[in-house]
Amino acid sequence: MRLPLSYRLSISHSLQNSSCTAPRSLLRISRQHQLRMASSQASVFGLKDSTLIKFQGFINGQWVDAKSGDKIVVTNPATNEELGTVPEMGLSETKEAIDAASKAFVGWSRTTAKYRHDILIKFFNLMQEHHDDLGRLITLENGKPLAEGKGENAYSASFMEWFAEEAVRTYGEQIPSAVTSTRNIVIKQPIGVVSILTPWNFPSAMITRKLGAALAAGCTAVIKPPPETPFSCLALAELGRRAGIPDGVINIVTTQKNVVEVGKEMCENKIVKKVSFTGSTPVAKLLYGMAATTLKKVSLEAGGNAPFIVFDDANIDEAVEAAILCKFRGSGQTCVCANRIYVQSSVYADFASRLAERVATFKVGNGLEADTTHGPLIHTRALEKVERHVNDAISKGAQLLVGGKSIPNTSFFLPTVLSDVPSNALINTEETFGPLAALCKFETEDEVLRLANDTDVGLAGYFFSRDVGRVWRVAEKLEVGMVGANTGILSQAVIPFGGVKESGLGREGGHGIEEYMNTKLIVFGGLGA
Repeated sequence: MRLPLSYRLSISHSLQNSSCTAPRSLLRISRQHQLRMASSQASVFGLKDSTLIKFQGFINGQWVDAKSGDKIVVTNPATNEELGTVPEMGLSETKEAIDAASKAFVGWSRTTAKYRHDILIKFFNLMQEHHDDLGRLITLENGKPLAEGKGENAYSASFMEWFAEEAVRTYGEQIPSAVTSTRNIVIKQPIGVVSILTPWNFPSAMITRKLGAALAAGCTAVIKPPPETPFSCLALAELGRRAGIPDGVINIVTTQKNVVEVGKEMCENKIVKKVSFTGSTPVAKLLYGMAATTLKKVSLEAGGNAPFIVFDDANIDEAVEAAILCKFRGSGQTCVCANRIYVQSSVYADFASRLAERVATFKVGNGLEADTTHGPLIHTRALEKVERHVNDAISKGAQLLVGGKSIPNTSFFLPTVLSDVPSNALINTEETFGPLAALCKFETEDEVLRLANDTDVGLAGYFFSRDVGRVWRVAEKLEVGMVGANTGILSQAVIPFGGVKESGLGREGGHGIEEYMNTKLIVFGGLGA
């Protein structure tokens, strides 16, 4: 296997410019050793195109290591086996990435919308072409079943397609003036260098949802992927290079122990004009404060605590299937998954028994195994939180219907259903982010709306009812940014994705390109009567 030309040239350049005076034969041996090492590491992933696997950061079109030489070890959460390493970058590399993005912005921002559209379509087609590899890569580093990994790649690619089309729809407007000799014109311009910080639960889609909008608008980007799942991000950079995206337009800084100084620089550096983050509410607040030092534009998609309501007139079979999709997709590690499941008393027992019966059939395991329905949690800290929520609820009177325990010495937690969960249980105030369905009984519409809205966050909410009047009332009264009425799935590239209250600011997806553009007014005077 041969590595990409850019990587081979980078190695050759560093060797040629070294102060070492070793004989050429030793330099050839050193270079061959590095190539063999990279090839050996890439073979662990089992991809058809092993050149998608990168073990370096990406700055100004070059694959680079950390100046310190430090590495981050990335493991498969299903097996705890090492997948490979990426650089432990820091402040110096982050500044270099921002400077590279700033220089690249000069040219990229002046390209036509049609030009950017065509490149993003190439990017989309490459993601389609490498669908199997990219899906497998997601499964290896995140742990989700392969079907979900491939599903995420399709979802991720759809953002590139959507924003390719949005690039040519960044319309301005002409506003009539009360003065006959004046014309008011409004245009949209790219905001500048963008900092993108993403989570591990969707290693690919959380990047393209932001990056696609930024590129379409004419912005350049510095991306900090999560240390748990960096390889999907690095593979996207390689596909972007193949699609023809110029050097410096996309930059990737990998870090773990230096995340505080890296995040601070990405938010406070005056060159950066926009920060986009997906993650927890506490971290969103920290980054928001940092970005406020220079009054940057921000998009924050933070935590949720989604209610899932089943009224007595609902189709119970449909509600159960939707609850399974909504709650247990990604082993419950999604920001919009159902966290509190409220079921009206007259249908409570029927819903609970059907849900528990279905969940009992799930099989946890390695996502690459065909019969696996649910993968591991991302790490032991996540598992410990689920255990804490289960134990807390049971200690306060909840009943265990199925699951309720972890598999020793792993990050697997059996999909769990609890009934009769009391209102003072931790799960009602904290986002579990795991495979735990907590069932609560309610009597009236007013009661359940009060319970559903009794939280500081408001990302998503779901309910099932066949009463048209109730559907409108509840949809309007739920204090969330997105409502699923008789469905448990919301996510699409075309929708405005985001929340209210402490679930964040701004919207991604459907109207997301606006978040990466400035609105400029141009007033033309002296035009005559």
